[in-house]
Formats: sequence, C-alpha cells, structure tokens
Amino acid sequence: MSDSAAGARYERFAELHRGPGIFIMPNVWDGPSALLFKDAGFKSIATSSAVLAATLGRLDGIHAVSRDEHLNHAAVLTSVSGLPVNGDFEDGYGQTPQDVAATVDAAIARGLAGIGVEDTTGDPDDPIRDFDDAVRRVEAAAAAARGKLVLTGRTDNFLWGISDMDDTIRRLSAYAEAGADVLYAPNLPDINSMSAVVRAVAPKPVNVLVGPRDSVSLAQLQTIGVRRVSLGVDPYTHALGATRKAAAKLVNGDLTALASDLDFGHIVDLIRR
Repeated sequence: MSDSAAGARYERFAELHRGPGIFIMPNVWDGPSALLFKDAGFKSIATSSAVLAATLGRLDGIHAVSRDEHLNHAAVLTSVSGLPVNGDFEDGYGQTPQDVAATVDAAIARGLAGIGVEDTTGDPDDPIRDFDDAVRRVEAAAAAARGKLVLTGRTDNFLWGISDMDDTIRRLSAYAEAGADVLYAPNLPDINSMSAVVRAVAPKPVNVLVGPRDSVSLAQLQTIGVRRVSLGVDPYTHALGATRKAAAKLVNGDLTALASDLDFGHIVDLIRR
C-alpha cells in the first residue's frame, strides 16, 4: 500500500472532523459490508473490536483478539473499500505505553486513517486502567500518530457500568491535553451528558455511540456540537437479526425464508468496481 494513498485517506478522514457538520461512521465487519456502506455514500468506516471478536467466536474486552489479527482485518477493509478506516483497537494492545506506540506505528504502516485507544485493562474484574497509566498510553499513541493517523482517546467507564460523569470528563479532558484528536465515551446515558463532554473538551471533536433504541436524533447531536457518530455492533446485529428470523422459518421447512432484495450479483459487481 503506497504512502501517498494512505496519506490521502488520513487527510480525508481528518477533514471530516474539521467541518461544521456531523457525520456517521458505520462499523463494518467484512469486505461486502464495507462496500455496501461505501455504495450508500458513507465517506469513512470503522472496525468494531466486539464484532471482530464475535466473528471469530470470541469475546471482546479480554484480549482474546491479537493485534495482528485486528491489523489484518482493518487492512482488508481498507484495501477492499478504499475508504478511510478507523480501527477500534481496544487498549492499544500491549502492557506499556511503548507497546501502544508500536501499535500506532503498525496501523500507519497498514494504511489505517484512524485508531482508537481506550482505557481498559482486559480484566473484567478491574476493567478501567489507573488514570495516570491511561494518560501515558494516550500520550505515547499521540506522539506516534501526529500528522499520520487520527487518534481517538476513549474512556469506557459507562460501557463497564461505572456511571461517574466527573471521572469520565476528567479522563477525556486529560486525553485531549495528551494529544488525542477525537474524544469518545461510549454509552453516555443522555443528550445532557453528551453535551457536557462536548463542552469539556472543546474545540476538539467528540464521537458518540448511538443505536436504534436511543431517543436522540442526528439533528440534536449536531445542535450540541457532536462531530462523529459510531454505530457499534448494531449494523452487525441487524444483519444477524434478519438471519435469525429466516433460520426460524427455514427449520420449519419454509424454503422462501431466505428471500432477499439483495442479489449476490450486486456484491460481485461492487467487488469488481
């Protein structure tokens, strides 16, 4: 993959965060899903560590997927789609800040446009890293990413049931000061908490996780200043939900259960392009 192509994807991705508008960055899981979102008009896509783990029959959040597996997965999405790809790279893969910097270097070499580093430990019994350790890891990632990769600093407090807004804002503010380009706290409970995060780290852009069960609109998110929206596992579970419904009919002998308005020839055409 040429340095010029990777650099162009980085610039396109960075530019999406500079504009006044808001954009959706769907999380995809394979080449065809990446191409379907590209064909619909999306300008960037992302991996999902949870979905990648699920496709491998593993669990997320316990270091069950290796750095190389995630890098290879993200590189496939990049080469197939040609879009800027943001890697949802858990805690940056490694015990030390230097390990995190090495992951960023590897992501740059594989042509990614962005990477997320979260403050998790991989230990469900003690899921969130010590504050100082988490900040040092973001600092190391930012030094390696600067001018080459859009770095998202992320705290997973609310994702792990730690409903502490003060600590969440403290962490995100520190990650912003440490050099993160984008800030992200998945599973914030409401529009007011999202707005508080946006105000705390301004003028840096904020990513939020929004799903079909959340009572918030894109217009509301734009009004409070959110710049980027992730969809998390929902595109994947939407596809699996359709498969589950069809399977329940098929097992009872309904041979029409797999009827779809998507012909495989369309996928072939997307790949050929």
